[in-house]
Amino acid sequence: MALTALELCSRALLRLGAPPIASLEEGTAEAEIAAGLYAGARDALLSSHPWSFATGQATLARLQAPPVADFAFAFQLPAGFLRALSAGRGVAYRLLEDRLHTDAPQVALSYVFRPDEAAFPPFFAAALVARLAAEFCIPLTENTARAQLLMQQAEGELRAARRADSQQATVQAIGGFPLVSVRG
Repeated sequence: MALTALELCSRALLRLGAPPIASLEEGTAEAEIAAGLYAGARDALLSSHPWSFATGQATLARLQAPPVADFAFAFQLPAGFLRALSAGRGVAYRLLEDRLHTDAPQVALSYVFRPDEAAFPPFFAAALVARLAAEFCIPLTENTARAQLLMQQAEGELRAARRADSQQATVQAIGGFPLVSVRG
């Protein structure tokens, strides 16, 4: 089932025992808190792990103006960029503002991006709802003990989501490890 930001926030509010919202702009305390905290919590969770559904690759466009110092070339980062994973095998780079600086004349960037909420798999949506409930707790209830409990639950959901996501790729075999070759 494809979810929206509104549905994710409403689910988090329901976990707190608060009424769901019909719009992020409806003017209620719940809507204002959801609107103010949602994007930051979503992006923090997305950038915390190289999620398979939010990882992409792109050949970056080189900018005409070279960097001022350190590297020879500057490249424009893609829209929705959240976190770099690599700029190619063995390529040294640095991120500055919305650019990638490197000495390589071409860059194939592997990165985490911000996908549409409809692309969130159920395991990630559950982790995000749990995290949102923890984030919304103090502003709505002023109950720090409950917020700590909800944050612990959110961490558990995040571990489960990472585990589910990591099972969506072939396990890499250990190769060239000296202790394995000694066994004969």
